[in-house]
Amino acid sequence: MSISNKIDPSPSLTTDDLLNTSLAKNIKVIQNTLGHSNDIIIREITIGEAEPHRLAIISIDGLSDKTMISDSVIDKLMANIEEEQEIEITTINQYVRSSYLTVGDVMNIENFTSLYYAILNGETVILLDGFAEGIVTSTKSAKDRAVTEPSTESVIRGPRESFTETLRTNTALIRRKIKSPNLWIKSRVIGEVTQTDVAVMYIHGIASDKIVAEVLARLDRINIDGILESGYIEDFIQDSKNTMFPTIYNSERPDVIAGELLDGKVAILVDGTPFVLVVPALFTSFLQSAEDYYQHWMISSLIRILRFFGISLALVAPSLYVAITTFHQEMLPTAMLISIASQREGVPFPAVVEALIMELAFEILREAGLRMPRTIGPAVSIVGTLVIGQAAVDAGVVSAVMVIIVALTAICSFLFPAYGLSNTIRVLRFPLMILAAMFGLFGVMFGIIIIILHLCSIRSFGVPYLSPFAPLILQDQKDAFLLLPRRRLLTRPRLVNQKNVVRGHKYVPRTGRK
Repeated sequence: MSISNKIDPSPSLTTDDLLNTSLAKNIKVIQNTLGHSNDIIIREITIGEAEPHRLAIISIDGLSDKTMISDSVIDKLMANIEEEQEIEITTINQYVRSSYLTVGDVMNIENFTSLYYAILNGETVILLDGFAEGIVTSTKSAKDRAVTEPSTESVIRGPRESFTETLRTNTALIRRKIKSPNLWIKSRVIGEVTQTDVAVMYIHGIASDKIVAEVLARLDRINIDGILESGYIEDFIQDSKNTMFPTIYNSERPDVIAGELLDGKVAILVDGTPFVLVVPALFTSFLQSAEDYYQHWMISSLIRILRFFGISLALVAPSLYVAITTFHQEMLPTAMLISIASQREGVPFPAVVEALIMELAFEILREAGLRMPRTIGPAVSIVGTLVIGQAAVDAGVVSAVMVIIVALTAICSFLFPAYGLSNTIRVLRFPLMILAAMFGLFGVMFGIIIIILHLCSIRSFGVPYLSPFAPLILQDQKDAFLLLPRRRLLTRPRLVNQKNVVRGHKYVPRTGRK
């Protein structure tokens, strides 16, 4: 992000906020405001021989690049001006910008608000005695985490790069995928204390102007002291505040975000986090993986069917066990019913308590495995699950069938490419089990109907959450439950994008005839 885009002085500036012509007064104000912090570097030097001029170079240790400041700023400014070269006092500021500094991005500031924002973002500010303005040079340190493989969205085939915590690195990764001048970026600074940089990316001419305007309007309405992660933004801008289903998609893969932008969606990047938000979000987006588009369409379609089947099992498997073993034993074959009854003979709890105990135990083990150090976390969770499960069966606390049901449910919950939807399914299992214990299969069906009706009522930036299933859009079914060949994906989602529906030119057969 260039300096000119980031420094946006407040329109309601007071006289006290404006820079003074006295260099000493400006330095004193800066030191008092920043509490004389020892990481504030203020270097005072004098330039010129015929007519010396005092100036101060201000930066923050650790945020600015020391080598760049030394080579491109201080060394150039320390060079003496030739005596025969006359420089009027009214033009020294412009002369320093054009003749001394060799950094790429330079601009003027006239108030302390812009000065603090610049140095706290790693830039260097030069103040000259006798001028009520300063010069900002781009010297931000390049220290950041290297681009590595995604940790939450791994694929067998596809790019092996993920976003980092640096905003400009993330925008560059997207621009490498989409080399179009129509890829526009709108910048915002959110958080009164943190002053977090937020970038809104979209493809002009493809993304809906209404959605872009709505995203910017919701961001402008955020009034908070700090933004530390994109989840802060997500909570403020989502449509429905009373739903557990994620209505804003997030990903750490540049190829996924590039694909969403090509569909006409809008990406929101937050400095300091590797997860990029995408709006509007559809329910189908959370069941689609980037790898679906990198392999044969038939294989991808079968895997998608498997995911939809997995989400069904992860949601209703424990409740079906409770309902059938409690109210509807006649639905089971006689041999299976006898086997389950013999296993539950010594279990002192009803089926619903048994299911709740095992589900809670597994959730505790899963969370413990996530919070433990990586070297021992997986081992502890796996061993703990095996030991506790076997010990519970041997002790007669739970039945072996219940352990199988919980294990199957856990495995199915890991099928989701998006972690946010997996969390929602984990939570919804518990009320469904309670309904199954109270009303049997009627309670399970009632709970499922309530969930579906709730999904139909959700909107993500005005777009129905269950689109293209509800409302049913036949044209968009080619990339929903199934995935058709790439040559058939010639249009973008209609409810997401009604401005530029066709993807480029039509498919050209091998014969060369259009």
